[in-house]
Formats: sequence, structure tokens, C-alpha cells
Amino acid sequence: AQSRRSDLLEQFKVKDADAIFVEEAPLRETVTAIFKKMGVTDADAVLGADVLVTADMRGVDTHGVSNMLRGYVAGYTGGSLNPRPNWRIVRETPATANIDSDTGLGIMVVPKAMDIAIEKAKNTGVGMVTISNGRHLGMASYHAMMALEHDMIGTCMTSCPPSVLPTWGAEPRLGTNPIAVAAPADKEPAFVFDAATSTVAGNKLGLARRLDNNLLPGWVADVDGVPIMEEAAPPAPGYEGPATSFLLPLGSTRELGSHKGYGMGMIVDVLGGILSGGGYGMNPGRPNFGHYVAAYSIEAFMDVGEFKRTMDDMLQGLRTTPPAKGHDRVMYPGLPESESEVERATKGIPFHPEVIDWFKDICGELSLPYELS
Repeated sequence: AQSRRSDLLEQFKVKDADAIFVEEAPLRETVTAIFKKMGVTDADAVLGADVLVTADMRGVDTHGVSNMLRGYVAGYTGGSLNPRPNWRIVRETPATANIDSDTGLGIMVVPKAMDIAIEKAKNTGVGMVTISNGRHLGMASYHAMMALEHDMIGTCMTSCPPSVLPTWGAEPRLGTNPIAVAAPADKEPAFVFDAATSTVAGNKLGLARRLDNNLLPGWVADVDGVPIMEEAAPPAPGYEGPATSFLLPLGSTRELGSHKGYGMGMIVDVLGGILSGGGYGMNPGRPNFGHYVAAYSIEAFMDVGEFKRTMDDMLQGLRTTPPAKGHDRVMYPGLPESESEVERATKGIPFHPEVIDWFKDICGELSLPYELS
């Protein structure tokens, strides 16, 4: 069957002929079991699995099991991740809080921070929480979407270690620094925007390497900081030697607007990094992350029903826009992901054989049954 996720570029798709399709339930069970073997609590293991598998179900493969889990396992076994962090609130007001994550994995700590933000928004209209001393939080939109079931707008940003050049720079100074915003609608799938402030998410380079696909023009720069405006091979991962290219800010070149992506990345460093009290992407650098989540109660501003109906009007207007020549339809952020959830619930999640081999190996190493295929 032809996938309806026509927004996903070919460089990052596993072809159906190559893919091994895995059902959601056994994947959740396996990922949960792996996290438990890393020493995390049962509840955190379930939560971590939910964040990763939700990304896979929504077609956000860059932040799902295939790309992230092996790195998390390496972090736990190498000591850079704390399996049982003593995270704590270090500063608080009725509408805000600042949390020290105690090097806990973000996919398990940040949902708790968002719970705090949501509770504060119930009481004050708006809740904002910053998190320092953190680690990777997975798909940023997972945390933003937590607000939807409470009739709230959710946001999430994460200040990442440097991998992106500033405009006209020759050394990385910013992270990919994603921004996610989720807003509920009535009958339409929710608006869910989640994007890096670089031209392409860093994790997508790993997908392109695995699939042996080239990068498109304007995605990376050479080692001198000059944007590569032709197809190029994905750069080798850092552990394989010196970098061969660097990520560019959204826009690629100054003439195409890279100063805007550069500025947006700085905004994330300010809100997710400096405001948390934990520095910013390049200071203290890897493996530190700073996070920011917020929840806005719609009822504090207007009638919830009216908001959702108006969202439907806007989203339907976008979705029914006449498509440009060569395209089948117009989409909006959140629509293709919601369609992916439906498709993958029936068809399964497509994994590259290399990912399946890793699962077999790690299950063997941890004395866990392999039950994915």
C-alpha cells in the first residue's frame, strides 16, 4: 500500500520491500523491559517506552525507537544517564517552576515537568517550567501534546549541545534546538508543530546514513562553513573521526533566510537553557540539555468550544487549499502524523533490518526474550 505520509522525504523512508513491520504492543513491551534492565523504575520504563513508541506511531522515526534507544542504553551503561534521578524543584511561583533534572533522561523527567505546568495552568491560566541538568527528551511534541487533553495549548523547547553553525560561522555554536506547539481542535486532528531550528533534524542524518541516501542541497556546510548547495553524503558520526560537514540553521544561507533559523535557535537557548540556570547548548555542552515546557489554559482566555470550532475552520481551510501543480493535497502540522498513527496501528511500524538486528543483539545481551517478529 502506498503510504499517505507524502510529506516524509524519500531520504528518510524505509522502503516497504526492505522494511520489517513490528506491531505496537510487543514493541512497547520490549522497550519497557530494556529500560528496566537499565535500572529505571517500572513506572519510568513504561513512560519512556510510551514517548519512544508514540514517536514511531506518529511517523517521527527520527525520535523513535530505531534512532534513540541504543543511544539511551549507551548512556545508562556509560554513566552519563542517571537511571533513578533525584529531580527536584529548586525555585517556584504559582505559575512557574525550575527543576534540576539530576541528569535524568528527559523522556522520563520532562513529562513530569509538563504535569506541573498543566496543574499550574489550571490554577493561574498559564504554567511554565524550565529544566536544567537534563538529558535528551525525545520527540518534543510528545510533551506539548500532553496539554491537549486538558483543553490547553502546550509548548516545548529544548536547548541542545552544539551541532549547528551560526550564519556565516565555521564552527557549531547552536543545537538543533526544536520548538513544538500543540493546540486542540474539535473535529480536525490537533495542530501539532514540531521542528528543529536547523535545516534538517540531526537525527535524520542517521536515517540517511542507514538507508545509504544522499543529503539534499543546503542541508549541511563543509568544514569551512560554506553551505554545500549540491547533493552530499551524510557526515560520519562523531565517534568515527573528525566531522566532514556541519548542520546549517533553517534557511541554509543568509540570502535564503538562515538568520531567521539562527535567531530561532538562540531563542530556544535563552528559554530552555539560560532561563533554566543550567547554561546553554555550547556551555556546558554535551551531554547537557536544558528544557522548557509551558501550558496555556484556553478557558483563561476564551470559551473552549469557540476556540476549537475556530481551529477547525482554520485547519479545514488549509487542508482544502487547492494544491500546487505536482502535488496531491495541502496538509497542516499534525495531520500527517495523525494519519500515520492510523496506518501503523494496522500495518505495523516499519524498521530497517539493521534495527531488528540490534534488537536481537541487545535482547540477547540483556537475557530478554526477542518477540518483535
